[in-house]
Amino acid sequence: MTRRSKAASMPYPDANRRRDPSPPSSSSPYMTYEEFLDAVDEDSRAEWVDGVMEIMSSPASLRHQTIAYFLQDLLTTFVRIHALGAVIDGPYQMKLPRSGREPDVIFVAQDHLDRFEQDFLHGPADLVVEVVSPESVRRDQQIKLAEYQEGGVPEYWLIDPRPRRKRAIFYQLDDAGRYQVAPPDSAGVYNSRAVPGFWLRVAWLWQQPLPDPTRVLLEIDRDAYAAYLREQLRDAGL
Repeated sequence: MTRRSKAASMPYPDANRRRDPSPPSSSSPYMTYEEFLDAVDEDSRAEWVDGVMEIMSSPASLRHQTIAYFLQDLLTTFVRIHALGAVIDGPYQMKLPRSGREPDVIFVAQDHLDRFEQDFLHGPADLVVEVVSPESVRRDQQIKLAEYQEGGVPEYWLIDPRPRRKRAIFYQLDDAGRYQVAPPDSAGVYNSRAVPGFWLRVAWLWQQPLPDPTRVLLEIDRDAYAAYLREQLRDAGL
């Protein structure tokens, strides 16, 4: 209880805070995004930022991966049921004016599916999810926050599962193109604007083990998900 209220009192990362530029070093020459794509393969853990290749050196933790997969699973099924677009998990590049990032999860709305290229998304996703790791705190909370605002990503979920930090911050672009924090309601439920009808109970993210996605989806959208399950069983001849 004490830890939760302490975390809640912490200031939110601000996308408009001036970020410290990282000038290219002599060992990291400037390259175009096309040159970057030619230089990496599917097994490379690298991103393109301001003309420089950045190597992701630290592997993701088990907690990071389970939360990212949990959210990807929920969003993929919900989006499929309602034919809202497409959900992709990392690594898959999202190309913005100043960067090519590999978010943990992205959602692209039906009207924007033409942004998909073979190797990257050309333009902003409608929703980006990043799960914070110890080595990615500054990158996710400051640098990417500013990039995603500048690049026009309408909704950004910043999930921090680190011990004694546990918090989820949800950003939505306002009419001026600036991120505003969209807090969960008094019951701890966040309602997405980018994915119509989808909501998330933040407490689910901190459960160990994470809740069963089937039970969660039945709580989020019982009638539609139950009908989907019946259709799947019927198609399988069961």
